[in-house]
Amino acid sequence: MVRIKRAYERRARGDGRRILVERLWPRGIAKESLEAYAWMKEVAPSTELRRWFAHRVARWPEFRRRYIEELNAKSEMWTPILDASRRGAVTLLYSAHDTEHNSAVVLRDYLTRRLSRRGRSKNRATRELAAKHRAAHRPAR
Repeated sequence: MVRIKRAYERRARGDGRRILVERLWPRGIAKESLEAYAWMKEVAPSTELRRWFAHRVARWPEFRRRYIEELNAKSEMWTPILDASRRGAVTLLYSAHDTEHNSAVVLRDYLTRRLSRRGRSKNRATRELAAKHRAAHRPAR
């Protein structure tokens, strides 16, 4: 499970692995007090994209599209987060004031889709394997 949370909020019992997914360190927070498992700034939007977006809600749809393009091009950066989420809860930490229009929202949704796709393909493969097994072991008529 992948969750998101502002870096300024206190750690909660269900947070699991807390990963900061911002290119810049959140203002006013000491590294020790964040209690983050990792700081994965490479998975954050590029500096160019972040500056272009500038948290302007009118640019949100285009920002999402461009950030997803960046994520598609750098799977080695987000794969460790996906792997960790398969083993337990992961909370992506962000510093934006807007809780609905920020890069962590896009990343969470992106990773959640990846998790559900893998589950669907795994289930399909399991069904196909079971059907082959049943066909191979049917009594002869």
